[in-house]
Amino acid sequence: MKNSKYLPYFAGIAVSIIFGMSFMFTKQALDSFGTFHLLAFRFTLAALMLSVLALIGVIKIELRNKPIKELLLLCFFQPIAYFIFETIGVKLTSSSQAGMMIALIPVVVTFMAMVFLKESPNKMQSIFVFVSVLGVLFIIAMSGNLNSGGNLVGIAILMGAVVSGATYNILSRKLSSHYKPLEITFIMMWVGSIFFNMIAVANSIMEGTLHSYFSGFSSWQAVLSILYLGILSSICAFFMLNFMLSKLTASSSAVFSNLTTVISILAGVFIRHESFYWYQLAGGILIILGVWGTNYYGMKTSVEESITTGA
Repeated sequence: MKNSKYLPYFAGIAVSIIFGMSFMFTKQALDSFGTFHLLAFRFTLAALMLSVLALIGVIKIELRNKPIKELLLLCFFQPIAYFIFETIGVKLTSSSQAGMMIALIPVVVTFMAMVFLKESPNKMQSIFVFVSVLGVLFIIAMSGNLNSGGNLVGIAILMGAVVSGATYNILSRKLSSHYKPLEITFIMMWVGSIFFNMIAVANSIMEGTLHSYFSGFSSWQAVLSILYLGILSSICAFFMLNFMLSKLTASSSAVFSNLTTVISILAGVFIRHESFYWYQLAGGILIILGVWGTNYYGMKTSVEESITTGA
């Protein structure tokens, strides 16, 4: 395919759109479900959907003679560790502080890629990674919701989410030489389903509410939210994310995560009719500029290397 080299970039944009919209559906779902019940249901739906597709032959999952221990290690960091750290961290800090910490993932990924993958971004890529993160931090700072005192425990826990998210990026790229993106996604969904259902069931037993485990599905809004989070956010987005990580350097892939901030703002403005401020526009421009620059100069470097090596 002539334009196949652009597919990873289209995948990155699609992931940003899906994850950006997911905040809205998550907020809606939390009106009906507890945190771990929501995570359990979204990953269970995704795991069952992929299993059905595999059984009827639409997709092929082949895990024999592959490094399963490394794949399970990836699953420990994402979805397990990341979602636990993020959930607890958000509860202990303000949402703006959480956003500021999560925005550090591309920076940590860039550093870890240099150490573990020997992928060093060039000077221009480094500048544009910083520009993208600066856009996120600018939006957060200008929102006026920063708590200067902060909660050190909450911030430390959120740092766990940052490291978990960055480690997942590195491991997914490393495992792409052994697994297809769909195979990584398949195992991630099943591990998430089993783990979060165990926590949700344990919580229900302790609270004496096991009999109403599925009561949250009483409204169509809750059902719609689980369908979106389970199918689009879990299956489609993680598949495209793993595909992108198999094709692009870790730092180029990670910077797409900051586009999620822009999408979430646009979803709030046009769908939920929330207020829109000039600093959101300015920050959004910086983010988009950073994502474009990081990947443009990454692609340019790849082309120059291909010409030099005669590939």
